[in-house]
Amino acid sequence: MKSEYRPRIVDSELDKRLKSIGAVVIEGAKWCGKSTTAEHHCKSAIFMDDPRRRSQYVIFAEDNPDMILDGETPRLIDEWQLTPTIWDAIRYTIDHRAGMGQFILTGSAKPADRDKISHSGTGRFSWLRMRPMSLYESQDSSGAVSLSALFNQPDMPIGCESNTDLQKIAYLICRGGWPIATDLPEDVALNPAKDYFDAVVNVDIRQVDGVDRSVERAKRLMRSYARFQGTQTSIRQIVEDMNGGDPNVMEDKTVRNYLDVLRSMFVIEDMPAWNPNLKSKTAIRSADTLYFVDPSIATAAMGIGPGDLMNDLKAFGLLFETMCARDLRVYSQPLGGQVYHYRDKNGLECDAVIHLPNGSYGLIEIKLGGENLIEEGASSLLRLASKIDFERMKRPSFLMVLTATGAFAYRRRDGVLVVPIATLGA
Repeated sequence: MKSEYRPRIVDSELDKRLKSIGAVVIEGAKWCGKSTTAEHHCKSAIFMDDPRRRSQYVIFAEDNPDMILDGETPRLIDEWQLTPTIWDAIRYTIDHRAGMGQFILTGSAKPADRDKISHSGTGRFSWLRMRPMSLYESQDSSGAVSLSALFNQPDMPIGCESNTDLQKIAYLICRGGWPIATDLPEDVALNPAKDYFDAVVNVDIRQVDGVDRSVERAKRLMRSYARFQGTQTSIRQIVEDMNGGDPNVMEDKTVRNYLDVLRSMFVIEDMPAWNPNLKSKTAIRSADTLYFVDPSIATAAMGIGPGDLMNDLKAFGLLFETMCARDLRVYSQPLGGQVYHYRDKNGLECDAVIHLPNGSYGLIEIKLGGENLIEEGASSLLRLASKIDFERMKRPSFLMVLTATGAFAYRRRDGVLVVPIATLGA
């Protein structure tokens, strides 16, 4: 028997898009809940990865697509990328049927055979990104501090309690936002992240495009990538870390290929640099910040658990950033927001900048907690804000120090918000 459906933040966005376009494509990592969400919104479905019927579906996609497309709408076509020729048939069907919201497509990877798609689908398809659960969605955050409200009411009062300690945050990092894990008891809830990592390196990284990649190389790369979470590390540095001083083990182009495949499977989601208008010219670092789509992938890749994080606060801090990046992306997506980072040649940085289409933005520093780190984060935010040219840009809607721990969410006298992650929501 299926468990009761747990609503996700993307639900309302999916509803809106189905009213305004022919098909919605939900993309995201495996196991993040795409199919479950899509099933909740569809009226009929076909699952292209059904091993009993997959070979027949491939034939239908080529010769008789109506066998796949006919059904009550919205019709779900799950893992559509396994038969990419169906794309053009869907586009054609949308053009020759009346009405919106005809199809929901889900995919856990970009299609390998893109040459089989002759049309981009502009005007017929809308793309919706789905990620593992945020803490608010998994009911590990109260959501008392609303990101949307901070943009709509910048001067709103902030004040609520939080009772989440560092040990709990360490556990949540290692458990991740996989829906199946959020319903498991703590003694086994860390296993899905380990299983996900094993599936990526042993099966998915080779199946996605039929290239027989090395399992050991994939493991080594993901371990190295995990160690550099939250940093602007170059591919050359990753290669050197993987090779352990031996320049002949892996080459840059090989690592780049593996990373491209991991991106196509939505395993990694790096954060681009923000380029604001400043009062004076400053060289801004343009390298992306490295992140997995969920922090538990990093802990699984490194073979560590909550206790290891508690004994290594530097690693804890970087992986906490990965969790915050995930949640900020989930909360900002309904607003049309993009999440960036900032760093200049003088070392001034901002861990996350949420930028909305209307030009509004918020500056966020991510810290584990404690008065000294909060003060350090607030000082950095105020310095960055003082450099922005407000004649060419809006003033920031808010400055926030996002923390792992803390008894309260509150506004400091200098205006900087201090918000424990377990109080933040959409």
